Amino acid sequence: MKRPWLLVWLVIPCLVVTAQESAPPGFEQWTAASLKQLGASLSGEASPDPHHFAVRQLSDYSHESFLLVHREADGQVEWHETQIDVFFVESGSATLVVGGTMINGETVGTHEKRNGTIRGGVRKKISAGDVIRIPARVPHQLLLDGSQEFNYFVIKVKGY
Repeated sequence: MKRPWLLVWLVIPCLVVTAQESAPPGFEQWTAASLKQLGASLSGEASPDPHHFAVRQLSDYSHESFLLVHREADGQVEWHETQIDVFFVESGSATLVVGGTMINGETVGTHEKRNGTIRGGVRKKISAGDVIRIPARVPHQLLLDGSQEFNYFVIKVKGY
C-alpha cells in the first residue's frame, strides 16, 4: 500500500510544474533581444527591395496581426478600409503624414489601397518610444526626412 502512495507523491509535483511551464494558447512574447535580432536581419532584406522596405509577420490571428517593419526610404501612401494600425516605434525618426484625402490610390488587395498622394493630411514627427494609432479608412504615409532607417512594431487590429 505504501508504494502506490509514494508514486502519487512523486508524480503530482511533476504534473504541477509541467502545468505551470506551458503558456495558454494564443500567448505570444517577443523579447527586446529577439526583436533587435530580427530587425537586424530585416536590414539586409530592405536594400534590394524597390521601396527599401522589409516586413516580417510575427503572428496572425482572426482579429489582429503582428509585424516588424524596417524602412530605409519613404513609404507609400496607405489606406486600410477594415484595419487599425498601431505603431510602436523601435528606432529612428520620421514624419507621419496622416488624414486628409488619398488621391489616385491603387487597390492592391481586399480593402487595401496604396500609392497616390495625400491631400490635406497633417504632419506628425515620430521617434523611438512613440506609440501611434491610425484608424481604419485614414490615409497615412511615413517620410524618413533624411534618416537612414526607421524600425517599428505594428499591430493590425482587424474588422473595423
